[in-house]
Formats: sequence, structure tokens, C-alpha cells
Amino acid sequence: MAKQEKIEVEGLVTEVLPDQKFRVQLQNDHVVLAYAAGKMSKFRIRVLVGDLVTVELSPYDLNRGRITYRHKTGAPPPTSTQRRKR
Repeated sequence: MAKQEKIEVEGLVTEVLPDQKFRVQLQNDHVVLAYAAGKMSKFRIRVLVGDLVTVELSPYDLNRGRITYRHKTGAPPPTSTQRRKR
């Protein structure tokens, strides 16, 4: 059986919890529990309440996700072609 693709959505951080976990309200008003991706912890990218973030959701559990990108304030969110992967 093939692995299903991740679902990428944008959301707003509403609450900061212990252990790099966050409550994120998605654009469709659904609230998920998300954790910061390993690269974000490695490079010490801080996520605060009110930040616009990109969250990856698994199609198996839509109540949990992983924060993969923190958008810069004042700039529109980049499209998938603009974002460079290292």
C-alpha cells in the first residue's frame, strides 16, 4: 500500500504549550495540536502566539500536525515553488 501525501495548510498560532507544542487555528476554523519540526528546533526558530505558520497534517489524523514553516510578518506567504529546500 502506498504512503499517502501530507496535507499542507496555513494557520495562526493561538496558544503555546510546553515541549514545543502549539494550538493552531487553521484557515477553515479547525483547531489542531501541532509540534515544531526538528529543523525548527535545531536552528532555534521561535514560534509565538499570533504567528502565521504552515502545518503538515497526516490524512490519518487531522487533529495533530507538524509546523514546518513560520511566515515572516508583513510578507505574503510564499508558494511552494518559492520556498527552497536544503
